[in-house]
Amino acid sequence: MKITIEDVAEKLMAANKLLITAHVNPDGDAIGSTLALAALLHGKGKTTVVMLDDKLPKNLSFLPGYDAIVRPEEGEKADAEMLVILDTSLDRIGEVAKAAEGLPVLNIDHHISNDGKADFLYNDDRAATAEIIFELVERLGGGFTPEIAMPLYTGLATDTGFFKFSNTRPETMRAAARLLEAGVRPERVSEALEEKPESVVRGQAAALQTMELSYDGRVAGLYLDKALATSLDTTEGFIDFVRVIEGVEIAVLLKEMDENFCRASVRSKGLDVSKLAMKFGGGGHLRAAGFPVKKPLAEAKKDVLEALGEILG
Repeated sequence: MKITIEDVAEKLMAANKLLITAHVNPDGDAIGSTLALAALLHGKGKTTVVMLDDKLPKNLSFLPGYDAIVRPEEGEKADAEMLVILDTSLDRIGEVAKAAEGLPVLNIDHHISNDGKADFLYNDDRAATAEIIFELVERLGGGFTPEIAMPLYTGLATDTGFFKFSNTRPETMRAAARLLEAGVRPERVSEALEEKPESVVRGQAAALQTMELSYDGRVAGLYLDKALATSLDTTEGFIDFVRVIEGVEIAVLLKEMDENFCRASVRSKGLDVSKLAMKFGGGGHLRAAGFPVKKPLAEAKKDVLEALGEILG
């Protein structure tokens, strides 16, 4: 059932205990949005728990509330009145779905690929889910405290490539400016996100050694086997190394996470990659998407490249 932003605010205020989650392989927008919403609702006297079913990127550990994020335990049943899913749909929250089984689901997302399988869905094509939470803060009068402002700015910055991507709109910049007025220091965010352990820098070098160009240089890919993929704390930003190559229209990062399971991220300079993601059971935007491929790396690579060939025409 699709609802309005006013309905979202009403439903959040009607519940006293809320379980908040986002997608597996969480990024800056997923983590920033969940932490900001949790802080907003906590300020309204609500009990909130942020639960994410995946390893958290260490470069986001500077965010207030990061250390309170929990992972679902086997057989756990959440003590909550409602499950709030941010930045994705129900099918991409991993084991959190089992912990929240039976709870009504409120889904807040900005991806056009959202499958709509929630009791209540607010889906709006914004630059980031953080932009929607920003509006909720304004509507509910929570005030942009550091616990809210820093995560929101991080969500906006990461999903727009620090305001470089085509999804950056006037309202995005106005929201960012308001957060700066609230005390966010953008250099703290950028420096924290840019800082990497030596192992990650060496991992970037190793990842670049896997680079391949396909379709006469129109596709650039990084193909990480399990040993390399699982040795890295994060691959955030790796895809941008090949996206910027002259003549490349689509960049792909394919990571083998297990014997028969890979994760793919795709970035486009103009072509629609959201339908590709949906074909594989993932989601995203016109120019940025992610999805799983339940095959070993070599087979997954073949399937993804064939699908990309269809997009290129």
